[in-house]
Amino acid sequence: MQLIAFDLSPLWLSLKVSGVATLVTFFLGTFVAYRLVGYCGPWKSLLDGFFISPLILPPTVIGFILLQLFGKQGPFGQMLQSLNLEIIFTWYAGAIAAMVVTFPLMYRTALGAFEQIDGNLLQAARTLGASEARIFWQVSLPLALPGILAGATLAFARGLGEFGATLMLAGNIPGVTTTIPLAIYSTVEAGDTQQAWIWSGVILSISLSAIALVNLWAANRRNRSQSYQLVGLQSAHYSFTNEISTDQSQLTTTNLFVNIQKQLPGFTLQVQFNSGNQPLGILGASGSGKSMLLRCIAGIENPTAGQIILNGRVLFDSRKGINIPSRDRRIGFIFQNYALFPHLTVAQNIAFGLSRQQSKNTIKQQVTAQLAAMDLDGFGDRYPHQLSGGQQQRVALARALASQPEVLLLDEPFSALDTHLRNQLERELIITLNHYPGVTLFVTHNMEEVYRIAENLLVLEQGQAIAHAPKQTIFEHPRTESIARLTGCKNFSRAIPSGTQQIEAIDWGCVLNVMEPLPDRLVAIGIRAHQIHFHEPGVELQRQAKFTTHHANTFPCWLATTSETPHRMTLYLKLHQPATSPKDYQLQAEVFKEKWEKLKDRPFPWYVSLDPIRLILLEEN
Repeated sequence: MQLIAFDLSPLWLSLKVSGVATLVTFFLGTFVAYRLVGYCGPWKSLLDGFFISPLILPPTVIGFILLQLFGKQGPFGQMLQSLNLEIIFTWYAGAIAAMVVTFPLMYRTALGAFEQIDGNLLQAARTLGASEARIFWQVSLPLALPGILAGATLAFARGLGEFGATLMLAGNIPGVTTTIPLAIYSTVEAGDTQQAWIWSGVILSISLSAIALVNLWAANRRNRSQSYQLVGLQSAHYSFTNEISTDQSQLTTTNLFVNIQKQLPGFTLQVQFNSGNQPLGILGASGSGKSMLLRCIAGIENPTAGQIILNGRVLFDSRKGINIPSRDRRIGFIFQNYALFPHLTVAQNIAFGLSRQQSKNTIKQQVTAQLAAMDLDGFGDRYPHQLSGGQQQRVALARALASQPEVLLLDEPFSALDTHLRNQLERELIITLNHYPGVTLFVTHNMEEVYRIAENLLVLEQGQAIAHAPKQTIFEHPRTESIARLTGCKNFSRAIPSGTQQIEAIDWGCVLNVMEPLPDRLVAIGIRAHQIHFHEPGVELQRQAKFTTHHANTFPCWLATTSETPHRMTLYLKLHQPATSPKDYQLQAEVFKEKWEKLKDRPFPWYVSLDPIRLILLEEN
């Protein structure tokens, strides 16, 4: 029996056409996707629709449009003719058709991959001094690469299967433009279904093999990053035994002046303050503008108006049109999620912000010093996901300090940690900040945390600075009810003057002696829950309460309900008469459980004393 030679030209043509198309769309689609992911202009929807239209339109329509463009009368066709080039009915035409139909897959996959990158990673890179080109090559592209390669695989498989546009633009010329899909069409038309099955199997095998290889690569990549044997991560003891290894002797003065406005949904952020080398705590409820304030100072967000001046250097001035980019501000930013680059090791993360003008030896020495200072010896080759939360935080701090910033911004750095680790790292941060000569701003909504770390406080409410003073002043003498609430006060009553040193607490139903002078715009009075004292009951005490200063502001009370924590009890009290329900109370008192054991079995009424020295007189906002 005579063997008939099997024509393999459709296979080589398909691989050539699809390979060229994939290579071009890989670069073009990645470039377009990266440029469009950060574009928020009015044309974004139109551009996106244009780029994905070949995915929606029938291939024959795409082929017809390309024929009109590249034909002899088309604009591109005439241009090519002037160069003595012919595209139509060549394999180049097949490649062009494949590029057009595969581009949407490459573009949309790359766009999705770039959109999945945590924006804080890019902002962190900018605050570390990286240029946009360096951010693309060292952060964005490596993180998006698995998605981009998946898109390239889909584009390759789609290019292999392209039929309609190729037939319109390149025709079906055996050995010249006949790709596998066209070969299948021709064999079926000729009644040779056996050969059609062979070509169908070939194209299916190539496509599935390409997808399987990319999936295998991605799986191996994940396994390599997760196969590191973690050692010592269960240790709960960390200590900063060394000072921070940064040469910041150039900071002869440390002063940050901020006076900015920024329009936000619902309110305007409007803040003005100065800060020196003592840590400034920024306290406020969620949504009060704390994090936005830090982002404006770092150059991540642009204020609507105002000025930011650091050590005499103007970072932002709306009137003069000055807006220094993040990378040139010399400001270190610790994000809530730490924003460590997941594809870089601990050592590479710390080295990211170091000057690239330095030798590799110098950079290595600085990284080693930072690792030692943060008690991270031996962790340099690990990746962020191989670290505990506390270790990640210390890497973020080491990375920020390694670049020798003039300002250190910490945006709720303990919010992701458990209570024990938070307290431990809080103490370590205090030690670190004692050796840091620059300006420190610490954002939190935790009053106890900010009290321990910061010397001065800035209190924000709906974008407005309602207090800026030393922490003792704000906690001991809050001026308004808003400030008192933010600093932990839980008991308030409307108040009106009732004498020279007396006020009537309307909601508590009593007249109180006070020690401080009455403010002109008195509206309320408050007392902290832990400053309410309980006395032994008795007729003698009631008599003394009327005539002696020691027992002034002492009243009978009844218990409405209680709330328990591991070490304290919160008692909800009704003054003057028994409570009618658990919700019928006027005051909250907090006592240690030792005190509660002595108190709980006493008969009612109990007697509480509202110390005149501890009463807080509050003005209008």
